[in-house]
Amino acid sequence: MEASWEQSVTYSINAIYLLFSAYLVFVMQIGFAMICAGSVRAKNAMNIMLTNVVDAVVGSISFYLFGFAFAYGNSNPFIGTDFFALAKIPNGTYDYSFFLYQWAFAIAVGGITSGSIAERTQFCAYLVFSFFLTGFVYPVVVHWVWSSTGWLSPSSSDLFLGSGAIDFAGSGVVHLVGAIAGLWGSIIEGPRVGRFDAYGKPIPLRGHNATLVVLGTFLLWFGWFGFNPGSFDRIVVAYPSTSDEGNWTSVGRTALTTTLAGSTAGLVTLFGRRLLIGHWDAMDVCNGLLGGMGLDWAQHLSTKLNYDDPLEAAQLHGGCGIWGLLFTGLFAKEEFVIQAYNSGVAVKRPYGLLLGGGWGLIGAQVVEILVIVGWVSATMGPMFYALHKLNILRIPRDDELAGLDISTHGGYAYAPQEDHYPRSYGDYMHIQDDQS
Repeated sequence: MEASWEQSVTYSINAIYLLFSAYLVFVMQIGFAMICAGSVRAKNAMNIMLTNVVDAVVGSISFYLFGFAFAYGNSNPFIGTDFFALAKIPNGTYDYSFFLYQWAFAIAVGGITSGSIAERTQFCAYLVFSFFLTGFVYPVVVHWVWSSTGWLSPSSSDLFLGSGAIDFAGSGVVHLVGAIAGLWGSIIEGPRVGRFDAYGKPIPLRGHNATLVVLGTFLLWFGWFGFNPGSFDRIVVAYPSTSDEGNWTSVGRTALTTTLAGSTAGLVTLFGRRLLIGHWDAMDVCNGLLGGMGLDWAQHLSTKLNYDDPLEAAQLHGGCGIWGLLFTGLFAKEEFVIQAYNSGVAVKRPYGLLLGGGWGLIGAQVVEILVIVGWVSATMGPMFYALHKLNILRIPRDDELAGLDISTHGGYAYAPQEDHYPRSYGDYMHIQDDQS
């Protein structure tokens, strides 16, 4: 049946909204690149920026060929089995704008993981793990939680524990998946040379450029306005219980809370670190703004375990991802749950435990955390171990000490300032030959 003029306008506005949100999320790739580059040492800056490019381009092909099908194909509650290479897209459920938005999320997962294994990983290993993570591991979790046929989905016809897991913008699906993958990669690789002394005490290996970190922080903050409000997918949806509210109201509220949450966390970190270390630390403020309170305990735990994550990606995304899921299970407001998942139509469903919503939602949230940790560990752990046994995961010690820019890419992100640095890949190889 031919769509009416009003329906066509509604579809167009919703498509434009979703496309614009996808563009904002994609801008986060620039933010990741800047934060990563500023957080590593100068001798590895070119390498980490190239890995961010690899995450995007390899992840794009992988998600197009396989990932979207595994995530949103219609088959069973565990994994999708159609829509490979976007076959039968667009259809009555999905269109190209929806794919593009989901693609922007998918490549962000690889960016999280690459930060955990920075400054010591062979370039070919990035190609392998990025393809596997974006094309298979991440999409399966997406199917569980975000597909209407997934067993954990809050939009399923058979709600898990009568609720389904509420993971609106990816606390578990995106952040926790990327964090656990990075955790296993970093554990299997081991710490960077010089990160811990002979007694196991941590030695700071500070990033080289606070300017890039601050720039990246603002770009990520900008991208949040696509990541969080954009997760409504549609903006022109009126709520039947009111005359002037709809998804546009919830979108605005989500943008506001995104701003306030980041600002509050940044201020708390700013003054908290001032009291603890005696000076104002821009790098810590950026971490606080991006991660907030979920980061602190994870940092302390990683230090005690001699775990080395140059970007603190596993701690930040894992700790905050877990906290986001638990917080929702405890404090989700019934009105907002209904608006997000039932378009404002009054129905009875579980909400935050501490607001009187029962145990169904918090139970589903805990189950989501456990199955994500288990699934990603069971897939990415063996994959990284296989790369390690094949000697294609970690670079040789001498190359790591020289820096990946010169040893892997034949140059530097910046012109070397000291004469004893090799100025080209040929110079570096001559030095290696002389030493051998």
